[in-house]
Amino acid sequence: MKGWQTVRIGDVCEIKPSKRQARAALSDNDPVSFAPMGDLGIGQKYLSASDERPLSEVARSYTYFADGDVLLAKITPCFENGKLGIARHLKNGVGFGSSEFMVIRPGQELLAEYLYLFLDRDEFRQRGAKVMTGAVGHKRVPQEFVEASDIPLPPLEEQRRIVAVLDEAFAAIATATANAEKNLANARELFERCLADVFEAPSSDWIVEPLKANVRFIDYRGKTPPKREAGVRLITAKNVKMGFIQRQPEEFIDPAAYDSWMTRGFPRQGDVLFTTEAPLGNVAQLDTDEKVVIGQRLITMQPNPDRLNRTFLKYMLCSAPLQRAILEQATGATVSGIKAKLLKEISICYPRWMDEQLAIVERLDRLYDLSQSLADSAKTKIKRLESLKQSLLQRAFSGELTMREPLAA
Repeated sequence: MKGWQTVRIGDVCEIKPSKRQARAALSDNDPVSFAPMGDLGIGQKYLSASDERPLSEVARSYTYFADGDVLLAKITPCFENGKLGIARHLKNGVGFGSSEFMVIRPGQELLAEYLYLFLDRDEFRQRGAKVMTGAVGHKRVPQEFVEASDIPLPPLEEQRRIVAVLDEAFAAIATATANAEKNLANARELFERCLADVFEAPSSDWIVEPLKANVRFIDYRGKTPPKREAGVRLITAKNVKMGFIQRQPEEFIDPAAYDSWMTRGFPRQGDVLFTTEAPLGNVAQLDTDEKVVIGQRLITMQPNPDRLNRTFLKYMLCSAPLQRAILEQATGATVSGIKAKLLKEISICYPRWMDEQLAIVERLDRLYDLSQSLADSAKTKIKRLESLKQSLLQRAFSGELTMREPLAA
């Protein structure tokens, strides 16, 4: 690549510029922009500072930056998620913000937009994540890693061309991604609307009774079984999502402790699982016939099979009317939850005859499968668009980017 060279970021950038620069240019009462971590976006090229404060209020405790600086979130999970942006349109050209910002000031031979694109690559984040230091939950990417990272450096005119080509391609990708995300939201709304139609205005001859009337509750809340690396699978509230159970995180207990632990009842395939807090109100059916242990913040519901179909109960608990009724009984200022005795008193409404319940379940199953198919298609589109973006970035920094890149995803 003619005219290209490879340099260390630390050789062409100043990292963590001194606050003395701001103090030398401004008085204590002069306003400057202020940006907490929340102002730094993901996939958002420019920082939009949300506040202004006097220099004297922020200069001591916060991180200094100026117009044209590149801000990189250095703490987990913000770094891995790609929080990154270029400062511009700052009050008096100066900003202060989160202590978790790493400020990178490009030299004259490096465009801030070009550096931003280089740092926005998955490959850079993956390498950085491997060398993070600090306690769990507070790990940070070291300044030394950024300084020592090699960056391909073409002439400024080539940098401008690369930035222009990628900006055009990424604008098209952003539009396509927004459309795919709208389709995903529409797919979810389609099923939720159909579900609400069934349970918002039930037939007048449906049975109305408290949940406890024909549903057995198995409640292991307040108990935490000792865990091990393998054994009987433990299902917790973290596994139960709205309408399905996800495999991760995988946790286990000792098989020898299964019978002595599960003294309140054994869950069976098809049973309805309900999260009582963190989060409140997620509902799914147990999808396996293997032995499992039910953890904290979960209630297992076993309806009377002669009166109430298990899948019908799942859909009913997922519906907007029942979710509203559950939330009305929730307690807790920080984390919403519901007590078992209040949950048992929630009124439910269902058809008297089992064949009518089964017909509704069959119709809702078809609609659910359709909405999932539409959602999966939208998710696949979004993943392909992100892969295309990363492919374009890889080509850009290897000198393979043509003047116009087709959007094909």
